[in-house]
Amino acid sequence: MTSAQRLVVIGGDAAGMSAASQARRRRKPAELEIVAFEKGQHVSYSACGIPYLVAGDVAEPDDLVARTPAQFRDLGIDLRLGSEVVAISLDDRSVTVRPAGGDSYTEPFDQLVIATGGVPARPDVPGADAAGIHGVQTLEDGIRLLSFLDRHEPRRAVVVGAGYIGLEMAEAMIRRGLQVALIDAADQPMRTLDPDMATLVADALRGLGVDLRLSCPLEGFESSGGRVTGVRTADGVLPADIVILGLGTRPNSKLAADAGIAVGASGGITVDRRLRTSAEGVWAAGDCVEVFHLVSQRPVAIALGTHANKQGRAAGINIGAGYATFPGVVGTAVSKICAYEVARTGLSTTEAAAAGFATFSTVTESTTRAGYYPGAVPITTKIIAERTTGRLLGAQIVGQEGAAKRIDALAIALWHGMTVEEMTGLDLSYAPPYAPVWDPVLIAARKAAERLATLEP
Repeated sequence: MTSAQRLVVIGGDAAGMSAASQARRRRKPAELEIVAFEKGQHVSYSACGIPYLVAGDVAEPDDLVARTPAQFRDLGIDLRLGSEVVAISLDDRSVTVRPAGGDSYTEPFDQLVIATGGVPARPDVPGADAAGIHGVQTLEDGIRLLSFLDRHEPRRAVVVGAGYIGLEMAEAMIRRGLQVALIDAADQPMRTLDPDMATLVADALRGLGVDLRLSCPLEGFESSGGRVTGVRTADGVLPADIVILGLGTRPNSKLAADAGIAVGASGGITVDRRLRTSAEGVWAAGDCVEVFHLVSQRPVAIALGTHANKQGRAAGINIGAGYATFPGVVGTAVSKICAYEVARTGLSTTEAAAAGFATFSTVTESTTRAGYYPGAVPITTKIIAERTTGRLLGAQIVGQEGAAKRIDALAIALWHGMTVEEMTGLDLSYAPPYAPVWDPVLIAARKAAERLATLEP
Protein backbone atom coordinates (compact mmCIF):
# COMPACT_ATOMS: atom_id res chain seq x y z
CA MET A 1 0.00 0.00 0.00
CA THR A 2 1.34 3.44 -0.98
CA SER A 3 1.95 5.72 1.98
CA ALA A 4 0.33 9.13 2.10
CA GLN A 5 2.15 12.17 0.86
CA ARG A 6 2.72 14.99 3.34
CA LEU A 7 1.80 18.62 2.66
CA VAL A 8 3.20 21.28 4.99
CA VAL A 9 1.65 24.75 5.00
CA ILE A 10 3.50 27.72 6.49
CA GLY A 11 0.99 30.40 7.52
CA GLY A 12 -2.56 30.03 8.78
CA ASP A 13 -4.45 32.93 7.28
CA ALA A 14 -6.18 33.48 3.93
CA ALA A 15 -3.72 31.97 1.46
CA GLY A 16 -2.38 29.14 3.60
CA MET A 17 -5.67 27.80 4.88
CA SER A 18 -7.38 28.24 1.49
CA ALA A 19 -4.64 26.07 0.01
CA ALA A 20 -4.96 23.48 2.77
CA SER A 21 -8.76 23.36 2.47
CA GLN A 22 -8.79 23.00 -1.31
CA ALA A 23 -6.13 20.29 -1.22
CA ARG A 24 -8.12 18.40 1.42
CA ARG A 25 -11.31 18.59 -0.67
CA ARG A 26 -9.55 16.76 -3.46
CA ARG A 27 -7.34 14.36 -1.56
CA LYS A 28 -8.39 12.44 1.54
CA PRO A 29 -6.18 11.97 4.62
CA ALA A 30 -5.22 8.47 3.49
CA GLU A 31 -3.46 9.91 0.45
CA LEU A 32 -2.44 13.37 1.69
CA GLU A 33 -1.50 14.32 5.24
CA ILE A 34 -1.72 18.08 5.82
CA VAL A 35 0.17 19.89 8.57
CA ALA A 36 -0.26 23.66 8.90
CA PHE A 37 1.86 25.92 11.10
CA GLU A 38 0.75 29.33 12.37
CA LYS A 39 2.96 31.36 14.69
CA GLY A 40 -0.01 33.24 16.14
CA GLN A 41 -3.15 32.03 17.88
CA HIS A 42 -5.73 32.84 15.19
CA VAL A 43 -6.28 31.51 11.69
CA SER A 44 -8.48 32.22 8.71
CA TYR A 45 -9.59 35.69 9.75
CA SER A 46 -10.24 38.98 7.97
CA ALA A 47 -7.31 41.28 8.67
CA CYS A 48 -9.09 43.89 6.54
CA GLY A 49 -11.87 43.94 9.14
CA ILE A 50 -9.61 44.99 12.03
CA PRO A 51 -10.18 48.76 11.62
CA TYR A 52 -13.94 48.13 11.77
CA LEU A 53 -13.53 45.99 14.88
CA VAL A 54 -11.64 48.87 16.50
CA ALA A 55 -14.26 51.39 15.35
CA GLY A 56 -17.06 49.29 16.88
CA ASP A 57 -18.79 48.21 13.67
CA VAL A 58 -17.77 44.60 14.39
CA ALA A 59 -18.80 43.46 17.85
CA GLU A 60 -16.25 40.75 18.67
CA PRO A 61 -12.87 39.57 17.35
CA ASP A 62 -14.37 36.13 16.67
CA ASP A 63 -16.76 37.76 14.19
CA LEU A 64 -13.77 38.24 11.87
CA VAL A 65 -12.91 34.52 11.91
CA ALA A 66 -14.11 32.62 8.85
CA ARG A 67 -13.24 29.15 10.16
CA THR A 68 -11.96 28.10 13.58
CA PRO A 69 -8.96 25.85 14.31
CA ALA A 70 -11.37 23.13 15.44
CA GLN A 71 -13.17 23.24 12.09
CA PHE A 72 -9.91 22.78 10.22
CA ARG A 73 -8.92 19.89 12.46
CA ASP A 74 -12.31 18.30 11.79
CA LEU A 75 -11.34 18.32 8.12
CA GLY A 76 -8.26 16.28 8.90
CA ILE A 77 -5.80 19.18 8.85
CA ASP A 78 -3.18 19.02 11.61
CA LEU A 79 -3.17 22.71 12.54
CA ARG A 80 -0.49 23.75 15.03
CA LEU A 81 -0.84 27.21 16.56
CA GLY A 82 1.95 29.13 18.26
CA SER A 83 4.41 27.38 15.97
CA GLU A 84 6.79 29.44 13.86
CA VAL A 85 8.64 27.90 10.93
CA VAL A 86 12.16 29.33 11.07
CA ALA A 87 13.91 27.43 8.26
CA ILE A 88 13.24 25.41 5.13
CA SER A 89 15.62 22.70 3.91
CA LEU A 90 15.05 21.75 0.28
CA ASP A 91 17.76 19.10 0.47
CA ASP A 92 16.16 17.31 3.43
CA ARG A 93 12.59 18.21 2.36
CA SER A 94 11.85 19.47 5.85
CA VAL A 95 11.04 22.61 7.82
CA THR A 96 12.35 23.62 11.23
CA VAL A 97 9.61 24.62 13.64
CA ARG A 98 9.98 26.66 16.82
CA PRO A 99 6.89 26.27 19.04
CA ALA A 100 6.14 28.87 21.68
CA GLY A 101 7.76 27.75 24.92
CA GLY A 102 9.15 24.54 23.44
CA ASP A 103 12.17 23.05 21.69
CA SER A 104 12.60 23.34 17.94
CA TYR A 105 11.97 20.27 15.80
CA THR A 106 11.89 19.33 12.12
CA GLU A 107 8.85 18.32 10.10
CA PRO A 108 9.22 16.51 6.76
CA PHE A 109 7.27 17.43 3.63
CA ASP A 110 6.68 16.12 0.15
CA GLN A 111 4.98 19.34 -0.90
CA LEU A 112 5.17 22.74 0.75
CA VAL A 113 3.03 25.88 0.66
CA ILE A 114 4.69 29.12 1.75
CA ALA A 115 2.04 31.61 2.85
CA THR A 116 4.05 33.80 5.19
CA GLY A 117 2.17 37.01 4.36
CA GLY A 118 3.67 40.45 4.71
CA VAL A 119 6.06 42.14 7.10
CA PRO A 120 4.72 45.45 8.43
CA ALA A 121 7.03 48.42 8.14
CA ARG A 122 8.25 49.53 11.55
CA PRO A 123 10.00 52.88 11.99
CA ASP A 124 13.63 52.74 13.05
CA VAL A 125 13.49 55.90 15.16
CA PRO A 126 14.14 56.74 18.82
CA GLY A 127 11.42 55.71 21.24
CA ALA A 128 9.73 53.20 18.92
CA ASP A 129 9.54 50.61 21.73
CA ALA A 130 7.27 52.73 23.95
CA ALA A 131 3.94 51.29 25.06
CA GLY A 132 0.96 52.68 23.22
CA ILE A 133 2.48 52.36 19.73
CA HIS A 134 0.41 49.85 17.78
CA GLY A 135 0.56 48.10 14.43
CA VAL A 136 -2.60 46.54 13.04
CA GLN A 137 -1.49 43.64 10.87
CA THR A 138 -2.83 40.62 12.77
CA LEU A 139 -5.95 39.86 14.77
CA GLU A 140 -3.76 39.70 17.88
CA ASP A 141 -2.69 43.27 17.07
CA GLY A 142 -6.33 44.33 16.89
CA ILE A 143 -7.17 42.67 20.20
CA ARG A 144 -4.19 44.33 21.93
CA LEU A 145 -5.21 47.70 20.49
CA LEU A 146 -8.77 47.30 21.74
CA SER A 147 -7.51 46.35 25.17
CA PHE A 148 -5.26 49.43 25.31
CA LEU A 149 -8.12 51.71 24.26
CA ASP A 150 -10.43 50.25 26.90
CA ARG A 151 -7.85 50.37 29.71
CA HIS A 152 -6.32 53.77 29.10
CA GLU A 153 -9.12 55.73 27.38
CA PRO A 154 -6.74 57.90 25.32
CA ARG A 155 -7.92 61.29 24.01
CA ARG A 156 -5.33 62.06 21.34
CA ALA A 157 -4.25 59.70 18.56
CA VAL A 158 -1.52 60.10 15.97
CA VAL A 159 -1.68 57.87 12.90
CA VAL A 160 1.62 57.45 11.04
CA GLY A 161 1.09 56.80 7.34
CA ALA A 162 -1.72 58.09 5.11
CA GLY A 163 -2.31 55.01 2.99
CA TYR A 164 -5.29 52.64 3.11
CA ILE A 165 -4.68 51.38 6.64
CA GLY A 166 -3.83 54.84 7.91
CA LEU A 167 -7.10 56.27 6.61
CA GLU A 168 -9.15 53.40 7.99
CA MET A 169 -7.51 53.63 11.40
CA ALA A 170 -7.96 57.41 11.44
CA GLU A 171 -11.67 56.76 10.91
CA ALA A 172 -11.69 54.22 13.75
CA MET A 173 -10.14 56.77 16.10
CA ILE A 174 -12.59 59.49 15.03
CA ARG A 175 -15.49 57.10 15.56
CA ARG A 176 -14.23 56.46 19.09
CA GLY A 177 -14.21 60.18 19.82
CA LEU A 178 -10.45 60.80 19.79
CA GLN A 179 -8.65 63.84 18.42
CA VAL A 180 -6.73 62.58 15.40
CA ALA A 181 -3.52 63.75 13.72
CA LEU A 182 -2.37 61.95 10.56
CA ILE A 183 1.20 62.34 9.31
CA ASP A 184 2.98 61.19 6.17
CA ALA A 185 6.39 61.89 4.69
CA ALA A 186 4.83 62.23 1.21
CA ASP A 187 3.23 65.42 -0.06
CA GLN A 188 -0.14 63.74 -0.47
CA PRO A 189 -2.25 61.04 1.18
CA MET A 190 -2.87 57.82 -0.74
CA ARG A 191 0.27 57.68 -2.90
CA THR A 192 -1.44 55.29 -5.32
CA LEU A 193 -3.69 58.17 -6.45
CA ASP A 194 -2.80 61.02 -8.78
CA PRO A 195 -2.14 64.29 -6.93
CA ASP A 196 -5.39 65.95 -8.04
CA MET A 197 -7.47 63.08 -6.68
CA ALA A 198 -5.35 62.86 -3.53
CA THR A 199 -6.13 66.54 -2.91
CA LEU A 200 -9.82 65.61 -2.66
CA VAL A 201 -8.92 63.04 -0.01
CA ALA A 202 -6.81 65.57 1.89
CA ASP A 203 -9.69 68.08 1.83
CA ALA A 204 -12.08 65.40 3.11
CA LEU A 205 -9.74 64.49 5.97
CA ARG A 206 -9.37 68.08 7.07
CA GLY A 207 -13.14 68.53 6.79
CA LEU A 208 -13.53 65.71 9.31
CA GLY A 209 -11.30 67.55 11.77
CA VAL A 210 -8.16 65.47 11.14
CA ASP A 211 -4.91 67.37 11.70
CA LEU A 212 -3.30 66.26 8.44
CA ARG A 213 0.45 66.83 8.22
CA LEU A 214 1.98 66.09 4.81
CA SER A 215 5.67 66.25 3.82
CA CYS A 216 6.13 65.57 7.51
CA PRO A 217 8.63 62.75 8.19
CA LEU A 218 8.52 60.88 11.47
CA GLU A 219 11.62 61.61 13.59
CA GLY A 220 10.88 59.73 16.81
CA PHE A 221 8.59 59.20 19.76
CA GLU A 222 8.53 60.77 23.20
CA SER A 223 7.44 58.85 26.27
CA SER A 224 6.95 59.06 30.00
CA GLY A 225 6.97 56.07 32.31
CA GLY A 226 7.43 53.82 29.29
CA ARG A 227 4.26 55.05 27.53
CA VAL A 228 4.17 57.18 24.41
CA THR A 229 3.32 60.86 24.97
CA GLY A 230 4.28 62.47 21.68
CA VAL A 231 5.38 62.04 18.10
CA ARG A 232 8.40 64.03 16.96
CA THR A 233 8.14 65.27 13.38
CA ALA A 234 9.67 67.89 11.13
CA ASP A 235 6.73 70.09 12.19
CA GLY A 236 7.45 69.68 15.89
CA VAL A 237 6.03 67.38 18.55
CA LEU A 238 2.45 66.17 18.24
CA PRO A 239 0.96 65.12 21.60
CA ALA A 240 -0.24 61.52 21.57
CA ASP A 241 -1.83 59.14 24.05
CA ILE A 242 -1.81 56.42 21.40
CA VAL A 243 -0.02 55.94 18.08
CA ILE A 244 -1.21 53.78 15.18
CA LEU A 245 1.31 52.69 12.55
CA GLY A 246 0.04 52.45 9.00
CA LEU A 247 3.29 52.39 7.05
CA GLY A 248 2.42 49.47 4.79
CA THR A 249 3.97 46.05 4.39
CA ARG A 250 6.51 44.25 2.26
CA PRO A 251 6.45 40.59 1.23
CA ASN A 252 7.64 38.26 3.98
CA SER A 253 9.92 36.32 1.65
CA LYS A 254 13.08 35.93 3.75
CA LEU A 255 12.31 32.33 4.74
CA ALA A 256 12.02 31.39 1.08
CA ALA A 257 15.05 33.39 0.02
CA ASP A 258 17.21 31.82 2.75
CA ALA A 259 16.23 28.40 1.39
CA GLY A 260 17.39 29.34 -2.12
CA ILE A 261 13.90 29.89 -3.57
CA ALA A 262 13.77 32.66 -6.17
CA VAL A 263 12.56 36.10 -5.07
CA GLY A 264 11.72 38.81 -7.59
CA ALA A 265 12.71 42.48 -7.83
CA SER A 266 9.51 43.48 -5.99
CA GLY A 267 10.65 41.49 -2.97
CA GLY A 268 7.97 38.85 -3.44
CA ILE A 269 8.53 35.15 -4.04
CA THR A 270 8.55 34.40 -7.76
CA VAL A 271 5.70 32.10 -8.82
CA ASP A 272 4.16 31.00 -12.10
CA ARG A 273 0.45 31.19 -12.94
CA ARG A 274 -0.17 27.97 -10.99
CA LEU A 275 1.65 29.38 -7.92
CA ARG A 276 4.69 27.13 -8.29
CA THR A 277 7.99 28.53 -7.03
CA SER A 278 11.45 27.85 -8.45
CA ALA A 279 11.75 24.78 -6.18
CA GLU A 280 10.14 21.48 -7.11
CA GLY A 281 7.06 20.72 -5.03
CA VAL A 282 7.09 24.13 -3.34
CA TRP A 283 4.20 26.56 -3.81
CA ALA A 284 3.64 30.09 -2.53
CA ALA A 285 0.58 32.31 -2.22
CA GLY A 286 -0.64 35.50 -0.59
CA ASP A 287 1.11 38.70 0.39
CA CYS A 288 4.53 37.03 0.26
CA VAL A 289 4.45 36.50 -3.52
CA GLU A 290 5.11 38.61 -6.58
CA VAL A 291 2.20 38.91 -9.02
CA PHE A 292 1.88 39.95 -12.66
CA HIS A 293 0.23 43.29 -13.38
CA LEU A 294 -1.93 42.81 -16.47
CA VAL A 295 -1.77 46.47 -17.51
CA SER A 296 1.87 47.40 -16.90
CA GLN A 297 2.98 43.85 -17.83
CA ARG A 298 5.38 43.96 -14.92
CA PRO A 299 5.78 42.00 -11.67
CA VAL A 300 4.48 43.77 -8.57
CA ALA A 301 3.83 43.08 -4.90
CA ILE A 302 0.31 43.98 -3.79
CA ALA A 303 -0.97 42.92 -0.37
CA LEU A 304 -4.72 42.25 -0.54
CA GLY A 305 -6.92 39.55 0.95
CA THR A 306 -8.76 39.10 -2.34
CA HIS A 307 -5.57 38.03 -4.08
CA ALA A 308 -4.47 35.85 -1.17
CA ASN A 309 -7.69 33.85 -1.15
CA LYS A 310 -7.65 33.33 -4.92
CA GLN A 311 -3.99 32.34 -4.94
CA GLY A 312 -4.39 29.94 -2.02
CA ARG A 313 -7.41 28.35 -3.68
CA ALA A 314 -5.50 27.88 -6.95
CA ALA A 315 -2.46 26.39 -5.21
CA GLY A 316 -4.65 23.97 -3.24
CA ILE A 317 -6.50 22.83 -6.37
CA ASN A 318 -3.18 22.16 -8.11
CA ILE A 319 -1.81 20.26 -5.12
CA GLY A 320 -5.03 18.25 -5.14
CA ALA A 321 -4.29 17.10 -8.72
CA GLY A 322 -6.60 19.65 -10.32
CA TYR A 323 -5.70 22.58 -12.54
CA ALA A 324 -6.09 26.25 -11.62
CA THR A 325 -4.27 29.49 -12.33
CA PHE A 326 -3.97 32.99 -10.95
CA PRO A 327 -3.65 35.15 -14.08
CA GLY A 328 -2.62 38.41 -12.44
CA VAL A 329 -3.99 41.69 -11.11
CA VAL A 330 -5.03 45.12 -12.31
CA GLY A 331 -4.51 46.84 -8.96
CA THR A 332 -8.07 47.43 -7.78
CA ALA A 333 -8.57 48.71 -4.24
CA VAL A 334 -11.11 50.67 -2.20
CA SER A 335 -11.08 52.39 1.16
CA LYS A 336 -13.18 54.80 3.18
CA ILE A 337 -12.91 57.34 5.93
CA CYS A 338 -16.24 58.16 7.51
CA ALA A 339 -18.59 59.34 4.75
CA TYR A 340 -15.86 59.49 2.10
CA GLU A 341 -14.99 56.65 -0.25
CA VAL A 342 -11.83 56.23 -2.31
CA ALA A 343 -11.17 53.73 -5.09
CA ARG A 344 -8.62 53.03 -7.78
CA THR A 345 -7.80 50.45 -10.43
CA GLY A 346 -5.07 50.01 -13.01
CA LEU A 347 -2.23 52.50 -13.31
CA SER A 348 -1.89 56.04 -12.04
CA THR A 349 -0.54 58.65 -14.42
CA THR A 350 2.94 58.24 -12.94
CA GLU A 351 2.79 54.44 -13.08
CA ALA A 352 1.58 54.51 -16.69
CA ALA A 353 4.46 56.78 -17.72
CA ALA A 354 6.94 54.48 -15.94
CA ALA A 355 5.49 51.54 -17.89
CA GLY A 356 6.14 53.37 -21.18
CA PHE A 357 2.62 54.56 -22.03
CA ALA A 358 1.79 57.92 -23.57
CA THR A 359 -1.36 58.94 -21.74
CA PHE A 360 -4.10 61.49 -21.36
CA SER A 361 -6.59 61.87 -18.54
CA THR A 362 -9.97 63.40 -17.80
CA VAL A 363 -11.82 64.22 -14.58
CA THR A 364 -15.61 64.32 -14.35
CA GLU A 365 -18.03 65.40 -11.64
CA SER A 366 -21.40 63.73 -11.16
CA THR A 367 -23.70 62.40 -8.43
CA THR A 368 -24.18 58.88 -7.09
CA ARG A 369 -27.96 58.98 -7.64
CA ALA A 370 -30.35 61.00 -9.75
CA GLY A 371 -29.82 64.60 -8.70
CA TYR A 372 -33.44 65.00 -7.60
CA TYR A 373 -33.44 61.79 -5.50
CA PRO A 374 -32.77 62.13 -1.75
CA GLY A 375 -29.25 61.18 -0.77
CA ALA A 376 -27.54 62.04 -4.04
CA VAL A 377 -23.93 63.00 -3.25
CA PRO A 378 -20.96 64.11 -5.35
CA ILE A 379 -18.61 61.68 -7.07
CA THR A 380 -15.40 62.56 -8.93
CA THR A 381 -14.09 60.07 -11.49
CA LYS A 382 -10.71 60.21 -13.20
CA ILE A 383 -9.88 58.21 -16.32
CA ILE A 384 -6.31 57.53 -17.49
CA ALA A 385 -6.12 56.21 -21.07
CA GLU A 386 -3.55 55.48 -23.74
CA ARG A 387 -3.12 58.46 -26.03
CA THR A 388 -2.67 56.48 -29.25
CA THR A 389 -5.49 53.95 -28.87
CA GLY A 390 -7.85 55.21 -26.18
CA ARG A 391 -7.37 51.99 -24.22
CA LEU A 392 -8.28 52.37 -20.55
CA LEU A 393 -5.16 52.21 -18.37
CA GLY A 394 -6.50 53.24 -14.98
CA ALA A 395 -9.27 54.97 -13.06
CA GLN A 396 -9.71 56.67 -9.70
CA ILE A 397 -12.83 57.65 -7.77
CA VAL A 398 -13.40 59.89 -4.75
CA GLY A 399 -16.92 60.47 -3.45
CA GLN A 400 -19.43 59.59 -0.80
CA GLU A 401 -21.94 56.76 -0.34
CA GLY A 402 -22.34 54.76 -3.53
CA ALA A 403 -19.13 56.02 -5.13
CA ALA A 404 -16.37 53.50 -4.50
CA LYS A 405 -17.89 50.26 -5.79
CA ARG A 406 -18.30 51.82 -9.23
CA ILE A 407 -14.60 51.09 -9.60
CA ASP A 408 -15.58 47.46 -10.24
CA ALA A 409 -17.16 48.33 -13.61
CA LEU A 410 -13.97 50.14 -14.56
CA ALA A 411 -11.83 47.23 -13.34
CA ILE A 412 -13.77 44.83 -15.57
CA ALA A 413 -13.34 47.15 -18.56
CA LEU A 414 -9.64 47.34 -17.76
CA TRP A 415 -9.35 43.55 -17.41
CA HIS A 416 -10.77 43.08 -20.90
CA GLY A 417 -8.69 45.81 -22.52
CA MET A 418 -11.58 48.07 -23.48
CA THR A 419 -11.15 51.50 -24.99
CA VAL A 420 -12.93 54.53 -23.58
CA GLU A 421 -15.02 54.68 -26.77
CA GLU A 422 -16.18 51.10 -26.25
CA MET A 423 -17.03 51.89 -22.63
CA THR A 424 -19.49 54.64 -23.61
CA GLY A 425 -21.90 51.90 -24.74
CA LEU A 426 -21.78 49.80 -21.57
CA ASP A 427 -25.25 48.65 -20.53
CA LEU A 428 -25.14 49.77 -16.90
CA SER A 429 -28.15 49.69 -14.61
CA TYR A 430 -30.28 52.74 -13.99
CA ALA A 431 -32.88 53.72 -11.41
CA PRO A 432 -33.01 57.08 -9.61
CA PRO A 433 -32.14 55.58 -6.16
CA TYR A 434 -28.93 54.06 -7.57
CA ALA A 435 -27.67 56.23 -10.42
CA PRO A 436 -28.39 59.16 -12.71
CA VAL A 437 -29.64 58.21 -16.17
CA TRP A 438 -26.02 58.64 -17.27
CA ASP A 439 -24.02 56.69 -14.69
CA PRO A 440 -20.81 58.41 -13.51
CA VAL A 441 -18.82 55.64 -15.22
CA LEU A 442 -20.50 56.39 -18.55
CA ILE A 443 -20.06 60.15 -18.12
CA ALA A 444 -16.35 59.60 -17.42
CA ALA A 445 -15.95 57.29 -20.44
CA ARG A 446 -17.81 59.70 -22.72
CA LYS A 447 -15.69 62.66 -21.64
CA ALA A 448 -12.50 60.63 -22.18
CA ALA A 449 -13.68 59.54 -25.65
CA GLU A 450 -14.47 63.14 -26.56
CA ARG A 451 -11.01 64.21 -25.39
CA LEU A 452 -9.35 61.43 -27.39
CA ALA A 453 -11.05 62.67 -30.56
CA THR A 454 -9.38 66.08 -30.16
CA LEU A 455 -5.84 64.79 -29.63
CA GLU A 456 -3.22 64.96 -32.33
CA PRO A 457 -2.41 61.51 -33.79
